[in-house]
Amino acid sequence: MRKKWLVLVLAMITLMIYPVSAFAADGPTSPELQIGLDTVFTFLAFILVFFMQAGFALLEAGSVRMKNAGHVAGKTVLTLAIASLCFWAVGFGLGFGNGNGFFGTTGFLYGGDSTSASFESLAGSDVTLNIKFLFQMAFAAVSLAIVSGGMAERAKLSVYIIFGIIFSIVIYPVVAHWVWGGGWLSSLGMQDYAGSTVVHLTGATAALVATILLKPRLGKFNKEGKPVIIPGHNQVFTVLGVIILWFGWFGFNPGSALSPMGGFFGHVAVTTNIAAAAGGLAALIASWLYFGKSDIPAMLNGVLAALVAITGACAFVEPWAAILIGFVAGAFTFMTAQWLERAGLDDPIYAFSVHGLAGMWGAVSTGLFATPELAETTGVGQAGLFYGGGFHQLGVQILGVAGTFVFVAVLSFIILYVMKLVNGIRVTEEEELMGLDISEHGTYGYPEQMKLITDSESKTFK
Repeated sequence: MRKKWLVLVLAMITLMIYPVSAFAADGPTSPELQIGLDTVFTFLAFILVFFMQAGFALLEAGSVRMKNAGHVAGKTVLTLAIASLCFWAVGFGLGFGNGNGFFGTTGFLYGGDSTSASFESLAGSDVTLNIKFLFQMAFAAVSLAIVSGGMAERAKLSVYIIFGIIFSIVIYPVVAHWVWGGGWLSSLGMQDYAGSTVVHLTGATAALVATILLKPRLGKFNKEGKPVIIPGHNQVFTVLGVIILWFGWFGFNPGSALSPMGGFFGHVAVTTNIAAAAGGLAALIASWLYFGKSDIPAMLNGVLAALVAITGACAFVEPWAAILIGFVAGAFTFMTAQWLERAGLDDPIYAFSVHGLAGMWGAVSTGLFATPELAETTGVGQAGLFYGGGFHQLGVQILGVAGTFVFVAVLSFIILYVMKLVNGIRVTEEEELMGLDISEHGTYGYPEQMKLITDSESKTFK
């Protein structure tokens, strides 16, 4: 029986390889072969980035209390739904359509491959437009998922839906246009290969504004104003979530090459992986020195922070610089997370430290370590400060970070503050105490376990 299955699998592989071999016979420059391989390569990258939402679901659900786990996990599916429809309707055109230096003005209600003339900024690759749309939509969904983390355990679901729609239609696409859609930062030569600024800083800045306006969770700070640890309910979930995100990042960064031809995506994969490894070790060491114990959540956040930082720089720096970028990101994120918490910020998954500050460092580090050869290979920007490029590229990177932060922060504040005045953005104290699973959805993510807890509390009060 096993031999029959083996023969069947080998036959299927042979059938898949045969057409590629036929195209290859026409020579390595066969346009049909290149278009097919590039499109399949990018579609597989889209699948990896899409699957990152599973990592976010486990990471965020594991990082909150049991009474909110179902709500937080469910929001990742909602994130995909919002991003998919809003990006199709407006976001793709606003971000990548032909237009001016600030936003696109064509390609709304995306109509498929036949509308490629509306997206000149994406003409540099022969990947079909439908796959480019899916790939960019997955990036928008990742950015929105970061916002979700900043709202965890106390925001109304309706607030996330409304803000998520506006974020996917206006905020994220405008920043994407600036850098990737032929906008003003693109014309200056800003280097952001896969989104340290566009994806991560944008989402984290919106999350920071939401965190500030929502104010801390009940019980997060004691009477003296000192932070109280509110541990997540399942550390195993968070570990698995980070592994899935690390795995998905190979679609995020190497996939941004949009082609396997020439093998450049391999360089991007190497810098991505070793940066993540360095970030995890750096954060673990930092937590050991700070707490006297090695903190697992700190290590996990160090991995993610390093991945965020290297996302923009992965195609522009050598492996040794990637290790340094990741190491600094891991240690820096740990220390800033402690400082922000002591300053009164309650960020349940440390979204701004991991995705915002690490994203800033990633953008700045590109202006320091970008090599002339790799800048020429990608066709974007110039060499960094330490490679004889002077302060020009570093200045462009800093300008991009500052412009993105100010734009996203101001627009997010206006939207959320108006919503706060009109109908409030936070659930009531009673709803927060019982948990958003039951108050927003009518059932717990762990119904049997939560019933035992509520029964025990009831007996205690009696």
